[in-house]
Amino acid sequence: MKIVATIEARMTSSRLPGKVMLPASGKPMLRHLIDRLKQVHTIHEIVLATTTNDADQVITDFASKQDVRIFRGSEEDVMSRVIGAARFAEAEVIVEITGDCPIIDPLIIEQTIQMFVHNPCDYCSNVLIPSYPTGMDTQVYRLKTLEKSYTMTDDPLDREHVTRHIRLNPDIFSHIHLVASPDLFSPDLNLTLDEPKDYELLKKIIEYFGDKNPYFTCREVVHLLQQVHPEWVDINKHVLRKGLHR
Repeated sequence: MKIVATIEARMTSSRLPGKVMLPASGKPMLRHLIDRLKQVHTIHEIVLATTTNDADQVITDFASKQDVRIFRGSEEDVMSRVIGAARFAEAEVIVEITGDCPIIDPLIIEQTIQMFVHNPCDYCSNVLIPSYPTGMDTQVYRLKTLEKSYTMTDDPLDREHVTRHIRLNPDIFSHIHLVASPDLFSPDLNLTLDEPKDYELLKKIIEYFGDKNPYFTCREVVHLLQQVHPEWVDINKHVLRKGLHR
């Protein structure tokens, strides 16, 4: 069973253009994300699912140097882009990760994959029941499940938000949920890269841990923001989220 992680990323974000290439601790945010995905040993391959827009040549060139395969598809129809990336990599199972989660915890990704593999379900995630900080968002499902969903909807919102149709139809697609343990429960913490204030916070977090602990965990971040530097939470607490970001 080939398990492939897809990274949805582009340079033309409306709220923070070029965000995936913004630097922190000497590396672009995209590099931090790729390095973290490489720590998940059950993932066989990583594919950058970007667009055919000329602006995205920058991240295409960068990712190719990181031993990551590239698939370029529609900017608007993200569902078809992810399907194309998964077919390109001959994936059976997709681990869908968005480019705005540069400090996602490899342990949480691994847990989500294991829950999916060892339980009968069509879709497994840690996002439908809010419990983890945003930015730890992991979704796992089979390529054939997404292909079935694609044939059932032409709603532009479904095509833009890849699993929206799957998530809204649990009677068709069975769901299973990974929920944070009480010590990790912090759904109000915002660790996604959407706006300049998010970048300010994430840069602080990455540089706080530095080269000595580049793969810091979600638990360590929660402790940092609750016990060590609780004032940092105020940096981006007023940023409005959309899509999967509750």
